[in-house]
Amino acid sequence: MQKRKKRWTRKRPPAVTVVAVGIVVLFLIRVYQVVVPLLAQQVFRNGLSGPLFAHGWLTPLGNAVMISAGYLLLSLAGIVVLIGFLRVRRWSWVVLMTWTAMSLVISLINYFYSQPNYIVMASDTIIAFALNQSDVQRIFGIRMDQDEPRK
Repeated sequence: MQKRKKRWTRKRPPAVTVVAVGIVVLFLIRVYQVVVPLLAQQVFRNGLSGPLFAHGWLTPLGNAVMISAGYLLLSLAGIVVLIGFLRVRRWSWVVLMTWTAMSLVISLINYFYSQPNYIVMASDTIIAFALNQSDVQRIFGIRMDQDEPRK
């Protein structure tokens, strides 16, 4: 198997580090969001003591488990994207930009419905600005200089 060539020869730009830190912050927030609904339903103390569904609908316990499972999947996906991002994979830039845009839209909707999460909004904004810097886009092969050959 052929070794991958680095797209840059200097030290990693600070914007890449800022994005990586932002992803870690979002990961920690998502882990918190996994635990809180389960704590509210006392799942760690009593276990899954009741039904998850009743009459075709989720019970409060089922709702807490589903919310936690969703945030757990987001957390695991964030780790995969972080690994790809630190390994400078083009797909990770595209996934992260798409993810950040969707997260900002959801955060703005929550803001207008009086349920804002300012930490997520701030992290997403910082990540979006850092991803759109020209040196970061060049490293990930998103932006090419006119005199640079296509790869």
